[in-house]
Amino acid sequence: MQALAAPGMQAVDALIRGRLASDVVLINQIAEHIVGGGGKRLRPMLHLLAAEAAGYDGGDQVQLAALIEFIHTSTLLHDDVVDESDLRRGRKTANALWGNAASVLVGDFLYSRSFQMMVELDSMRIMRILADTTNRIAEGEVLQLLNIGNADTGEQAYLDVIERKTAVLFSAATRLGAVLAGLPAPQEEALARYGLDLGFAFQIADDVLDYVSDAATLGKNIGDDLAEGKPTLPVIRAIARSEPQQAALLRAAIESGDTGALEAIVAAIRDCGALDYAHARAVDYARSAQAALDVLPPSPAREALAVLADYAVDRRS
Repeated sequence: MQALAAPGMQAVDALIRGRLASDVVLINQIAEHIVGGGGKRLRPMLHLLAAEAAGYDGGDQVQLAALIEFIHTSTLLHDDVVDESDLRRGRKTANALWGNAASVLVGDFLYSRSFQMMVELDSMRIMRILADTTNRIAEGEVLQLLNIGNADTGEQAYLDVIERKTAVLFSAATRLGAVLAGLPAPQEEALARYGLDLGFAFQIADDVLDYVSDAATLGKNIGDDLAEGKPTLPVIRAIARSEPQQAALLRAAIESGDTGALEAIVAAIRDCGALDYAHARAVDYARSAQAALDVLPPSPAREALAVLADYAVDRRS
């Protein structure tokens, strides 16, 4: 999968670093810290593979992939400020190193740079898709904020946050591959559905990892979601299915952000089958994503997209 996308990703990485340049030194430092932080570059790779699977043979996919990564990176900077995080991908967060104000402002720089790059493509359709996407992401951030510390958050409210905060950018990345190739509406919608379901699978699996991985592998502290008061699916399911005493422990942890009893909390989540349930939900979304690819002709790129859905739910970090 990575080998197939490698030539395009080299071009994307070069463009990212070229377009990060600013005569404001602090912007360069912070942007390079997070962009060069060893991330998976999953969203730009997803766009490149979708464009290839759709049969596109132009060159605009490189610019689109880079600006999609800029949008994602700007949300990371803002997320870490809102969540008061001090660790991402095993490294100090930008806000921990340079402070909240600088992180927010450089996030704004990356957002605006992505829109400059959009305009250069001179496509109202592309601009509309990405403008709508970034607006939905902002709504997702606010929805998540409303759920912080709320132990009564249900599964549907949790999925609503994932759709807007995570899945819509995956969906835009794959839809834009179809748009570049000029695919008919049914195939465009199928690629968009693939990206949306992949985003659900990826985020739910990520939320499971918060309770089964370790800091060295995951790149963040175990139990960080709980400490931030985020009611993710493993906890939501556990509250609904646990014995009253364990449910009360979980509710108190969400409401207070206290991870002092983390071992007992993880045991409660595991014992009621909540981790298995959440993983199964992620697998369901991954299978739905793979099914959406059936409208495309067979190709190495289509196969890589199918493999990516398996990776989303089977990874360890």
